[in-house]
Amino acid sequence: MTAQTTEADRTHTERSHPLSQRELRIVFGGLMLGLLLAALDQTIVATALPTIVGDLGGLNHLSWVVTAYLLTSTAVTPLWGKLSDLYGRRGTFQAAIAIFLAGSMLSGLSQNMGELIAFRALQGLGGGGLMVLAIAIVGDLVSPRERGRYQGYFGAVFALASVSGPLLGGFFTDQLSWRWIFYVNLPLGIVALVVTTVVLRIPFRRLPRRIDYLGSVLLVAGVSCVVTATTWGGTTYPWGSVQIIGLAVAAAVLLALFVAWEARASEPILPLHLFRNPIFTVAVAITGLLGLALFGAVVYLPEYLQVVQGASAISSGLQLIPLTLGIVIASAVSGQLVSHTGHYKVFPIIGASLLTVGFWLFTHIQVTTSTAVLSGWMLVVGLGIGCIMQIAVLAVQNAVAYQDLGTATSATVFFRLLGGSLGTALFGTVLLNRLQHNLAELLPSGTDGRALVDLGSLEGAPKQLRALPGPVLHALLEAFARSYQAIYWWAVPFAVATLVLALLLRETPLRTTAHLGRDQEEATP
Repeated sequence: MTAQTTEADRTHTERSHPLSQRELRIVFGGLMLGLLLAALDQTIVATALPTIVGDLGGLNHLSWVVTAYLLTSTAVTPLWGKLSDLYGRRGTFQAAIAIFLAGSMLSGLSQNMGELIAFRALQGLGGGGLMVLAIAIVGDLVSPRERGRYQGYFGAVFALASVSGPLLGGFFTDQLSWRWIFYVNLPLGIVALVVTTVVLRIPFRRLPRRIDYLGSVLLVAGVSCVVTATTWGGTTYPWGSVQIIGLAVAAAVLLALFVAWEARASEPILPLHLFRNPIFTVAVAITGLLGLALFGAVVYLPEYLQVVQGASAISSGLQLIPLTLGIVIASAVSGQLVSHTGHYKVFPIIGASLLTVGFWLFTHIQVTTSTAVLSGWMLVVGLGIGCIMQIAVLAVQNAVAYQDLGTATSATVFFRLLGGSLGTALFGTVLLNRLQHNLAELLPSGTDGRALVDLGSLEGAPKQLRALPGPVLHALLEAFARSYQAIYWWAVPFAVATLVLALLLRETPLRTTAHLGRDQEEATP
């Protein structure tokens, strides 16, 4: 070390020794806890919404309780990634936890619907950071060769959250209060904050850099227009309405301005040179299509189980366990095999093939399809998802330079969330359009099909539907079943496109040293 070594360099050297295996396991537990909190809050609110409206009122703004979180968590993911590249991963992760916990506490204390929506948006600002930074921190601490086994567990966390969220939401609402779906985050978040403060050490040398404020504003505004348009389209407003067309035009203009600005910005929030890396481009496209197919198609399974087969909300959640089991098994096994063999390309190919087969099987869904058959189909889809989700992130992290690690990781999460938003809107439109067509074709003459569709969208409607006359009920259930078939026929081409991209994904040797180790070598004089 030279006499000119700065205090920052000395701090860096003092803190740069690698974590022990015990410390790594503790840190990883804290990261998984933070990721679980963020993923849970995408789904845990759904079953509590009727009770929330009963307490706070504001039925006409109900959808924004969910949308506000989705909107902010999606829009800010690239910003969190860039901030972590500029200012270090540990501090930004802790900031994300603090914002998330503040939003959770304030959401639980809300006294009206306006406050709840605003605080859910605040919670989403932190939640987006938790999802991105947990994955990026693993990229700091573990080599790509060993990273597969760890990131496979992250896929399991997302799967667990998707199923357990509605169940936990229903439990807290029935047994305690809907406010506890937010309060429960506080002790868990504090544990994650303590773990990362005490154990997590990531060497970082702060350099004089600038934040791309204009790029951040353009991206957040553009994505907000996209998510709002796809959330409102076909539900709050018709797709051809002035409001939806106006949002679409605004999104196109804002995102075009964003791309133009990023090409000239000195520290772009989403560097365009990343898209010149074919591995990054293909892997990000895979995650976007996976999000579109996954969220768009799978999100309607509980609705099928409740409306067509008469399952309760909790029962429909439990029946999704085979899907979760498939994701958990495939994520863990593929991660272990990647770490053992050093090869990753085969798993997205296998996963996309299974996803295509699984969605094709669901095109045969009927009113009388048994639970055992559905469980088998869900297992196939879950195995497909598990083989793809985290392997695509691994490929990206292995392909980019360390200074772009957080930005590249956030891009994969961002496009997956954006794909999910678009997929939910697309398949929701398919469902409603086919339902209108099938009702007109199947219902006895003189029956008001539109009124029945509205009835089917209300809380508690499955029980009301069972009270309809036999011929009307039979026609209605058959119309729903055929409409769900249409959803999966639309999902199949997206799964096939994912398979084509998986075949195009280039495989490069996985590095056997962590970014942490590289950073030490480069920073030590």
